[in-house]
Amino acid sequence: MGDAMTRRPQPLLRLTLLLLLAAAPRAGAQAFTPQKGLFSLTTLYQLVDNTGHRMTDGFMLRDGQSVSMGALVEGEYGVTERLAVTLGLPFLMAKYHGVGPTPANLPVDSCRCWHSAFADFSGLVRYRFGGDDFAFTPAIGVTVPSHDYAYQGEAVVGRRLRELRIGGSIAGRPGFLPRAVVSATYSYSFVERDKVDIPNNRSNVSVDVAYPLGDRWTVRGNAAWQTTHGGLRFGSIAPNTFLPFPGEVNTPARFEEHDRLLRDNHSRIGGGLGYALDRVDLFAAFSMYVSGTDTHDGQSFTLGATWYFGGKASPK
Repeated sequence: MGDAMTRRPQPLLRLTLLLLLAAAPRAGAQAFTPQKGLFSLTTLYQLVDNTGHRMTDGFMLRDGQSVSMGALVEGEYGVTERLAVTLGLPFLMAKYHGVGPTPANLPVDSCRCWHSAFADFSGLVRYRFGGDDFAFTPAIGVTVPSHDYAYQGEAVVGRRLRELRIGGSIAGRPGFLPRAVVSATYSYSFVERDKVDIPNNRSNVSVDVAYPLGDRWTVRGNAAWQTTHGGLRFGSIAPNTFLPFPGEVNTPARFEEHDRLLRDNHSRIGGGLGYALDRVDLFAAFSMYVSGTDTHDGQSFTLGATWYFGGKASPK
């Protein structure tokens, strides 16, 4: 299976922050690169259930519930045995269904109806060092809004901010579990400052463990963390808090921009199952909130498939 790892990138679990389709590194950010001349096309469907908000002290505010659905089309090409390029674009739908009005009571939320649009283009270039059993792969990526979509409110498709990401992945086979592949990815995102000059860069870390169950089935588990370097804190509604609500969202300009500038720190865990055919990989995954501040609580579910064209078929 060592050769197959460099020929066909296995689908990673898709975690979500704004459907993670628009805001974080995806399957291309793993350490093993595809074979030269191999093109893969991934399509996936994802459902995100936001069950409430975590305040600055971690208190769960069961308000602001929303649901998002989306479809992603992503292509990856092996330029050489070590260099790979990935491009993707999601189409997202979002709907607010909370009991009460949102703080801004915007029409996008108060109608409690679906809103849909293409979100952000994503691009990634990565170069692999190492071989079949261990690899280190630096990467550089960009996120560019596809158009001037609405970003204020709960029922929106993204933050409409440009980003530059740098980072890398390592992966290998542990000696005590030689059939498994363990990988870790880190990225630092430089995020555009738009109307309010608030720093909002972030770090993302994920750890993924994949274990084959026979020749075709693969089970996965992973964990992911996000730390925002800057951003606005919304404070807490609890008594005697060190930062009473609305915290640092304390001017009209900051309130107008708070939906995309909060100090979103969180951790999530997930799992998934994949099934490999000769030229198609099918996969299903889930992700759930563990802890965080100034973030959404909830879970996501993903179904998808990756088709492979060109290159050489992987042995079964």
